[in-house]
Amino acid sequence: MPRKTRIDAPGAIHHVIVRGIERSPIFKDDRDRNQFINRLGALLQETSTACYAWALMGNHVHLLLRSGLSPLSLLMRRLLTGYAQYFNRRHSRSGHLFQNRYKSFLCEEEPYLLELIRYIHLNPVRVGIIKSMDELAKFPWSGHSALLGKHKREWQETGFVLHLFHEKQTAARNAYASFVQKGIVIGRRPDLIGGGLVRSAGGWVAVQSLRRTKERFASDERILGSSDFVTAVLKQANEQYEKKQLLHTFDIGTLITVVCGHLHVDRALLLSPVKQRQVSRARSLISHIAFTTLRLKGVDIARSLGLSPAAVTKLAARGRSDPLREEIERKLLEGDMIA
Repeated sequence: MPRKTRIDAPGAIHHVIVRGIERSPIFKDDRDRNQFINRLGALLQETSTACYAWALMGNHVHLLLRSGLSPLSLLMRRLLTGYAQYFNRRHSRSGHLFQNRYKSFLCEEEPYLLELIRYIHLNPVRVGIIKSMDELAKFPWSGHSALLGKHKREWQETGFVLHLFHEKQTAARNAYASFVQKGIVIGRRPDLIGGGLVRSAGGWVAVQSLRRTKERFASDERILGSSDFVTAVLKQANEQYEKKQLLHTFDIGTLITVVCGHLHVDRALLLSPVKQRQVSRARSLISHIAFTTLRLKGVDIARSLGLSPAAVTKLAARGRSDPLREEIERKLLEGDMIA
């Protein structure tokens, strides 16, 4: 059977699993681990992607991410390709480092976010790398220690997670630590590794109950969540796919024409050092729509606007909240090139 396309959208939460080919190690020492998380951190910040949990194991990696400006697939391709090239050079090897495609499962935020954070951060304990919760609190190769304030990771979204437990930092860290501790007795959680009917329904017992009642339950192996969530995600994915197909023929030149026409901005000003409000707004809208809708690379957008990739990333974040964004996209779809 052909592989299904990945489902993604800005703001979507993904549990990502990366494994070494034939289960071989992907880290040989701390230098390798530092190289991986440094690359990860830089890409997360560049793309405004949030990381809520992570763990580096011997032959695999767990990440819990919320999609930002760039598609998850682009971030992961840059991360894994760059790291594999570094690893092969350093260890005088050739060939693939990672097993097939990485796995990613789109997750419903409630009730899975906190459960996945706990599951991922307990991985080192579960496999015996770490023997106690005290050791885990100091373990530098998972996000648990950052949430407890033992290691500083600028790119890890600790504030959001801690705020789910308490408004005050100390109380939040204590509550979080207690929550994770309770997960040890629960043991392995196969219901959290992947999507599909069995996991989304809550296990085989729940599935059998559904069958007895003949209740319909929407499911998809790419999604971990309730029936309503799965249905909504698939509907949105189909709409986004159709929209993407319609927009596929557009280039950034067309987008610039539409945005400048709507805002009555001379497109020549986009390449000038002018910082007028409407010109800045045009740059922000172009950057965001080019990133998220046209799926263009940051370097290509930057070249078209005469800016650095870092500047484009900041502008795209600003453009996300612009109320004109949807209207500009509609103009593109309808072929309306004038304001």
